[in-house]
Amino acid sequence: MRPELEQAASLLRTGKRDDLERALQLLQRTVYAFSMKVCGHPEDAEDTMQDVLLKSLPYLRKLENPKALAVWLYKVTRNRCWMSRRRSKFAPKETLSLDELMPDATELEALVAKEHSDPESSAAREQESERVRQAILRIPPKYRLILVLHDMEDLDTPQVAAIMGLTEGTVRVRLHRARLFVRHELSSPTAPLAPKKKRQKKPLSCREMFAGLSEYLDGRLTDLNCERVEKHLQDCPPCVAFLEDLRRAVQRCRESRVPCESATAATLRKLLIDEYVRMTENVKTNALQ
Repeated sequence: MRPELEQAASLLRTGKRDDLERALQLLQRTVYAFSMKVCGHPEDAEDTMQDVLLKSLPYLRKLENPKALAVWLYKVTRNRCWMSRRRSKFAPKETLSLDELMPDATELEALVAKEHSDPESSAAREQESERVRQAILRIPPKYRLILVLHDMEDLDTPQVAAIMGLTEGTVRVRLHRARLFVRHELSSPTAPLAPKKKRQKKPLSCREMFAGLSEYLDGRLTDLNCERVEKHLQDCPPCVAFLEDLRRAVQRCRESRVPCESATAATLRKLLIDEYVRMTENVKTNALQ
């Protein structure tokens, strides 16, 4: 979970106006940045941030637990983003096939060669953030939301499941496919996913391992299964190259940065503080009567 949300929950408990302003600023930035990652449009992110923060005022005093605050805030923001999102004409189909996302023999050979190539230039690294952002926006929404929540907002699988209303197993499956999609986009941004019938077949042992690579990267495999994967990797350089390519893609998502301060944040924050103070005073007055 983002440390900003833990800090905001702590500040809200003090009851001080300065702490309230700082807490609201942290919440604004979290909602705006999350909306930008999911929607990709400043106007949609701006509208979402305003709407979510206004709706949150009656509940902020009650959500003292940081995890409860995070789940509630992301759930409301997700619903608002879902309503306002604009579908890109470049968006792929809504369901990602695992077979289409996994590399064929030709791509695996290219990845092995890439592992020994020269490092990226500084100019290429400067363009990385935008490439990652565009790759994420091309993921079908139901997969994109899970990748953003897990790898970019730093929520764990149970929290993502609670926000999305899904089982943890479904979250893990969608997360893996979203990661594979981003890896493909960053490795071959102009190459469409090839239909299964046009791809060279890969060994069954490699295919089985590819399906569980996110579990391996996140340390979720049992000791026995982890040992099997590592034994396979010892004898399969193409799979090692693919694993490292996937690991880099996940890390790029985690390190990706988007704007977190909206143009109207300061003005809205003043209105929110005044309304929050008014509501708090009304609660106190009613309690004394």
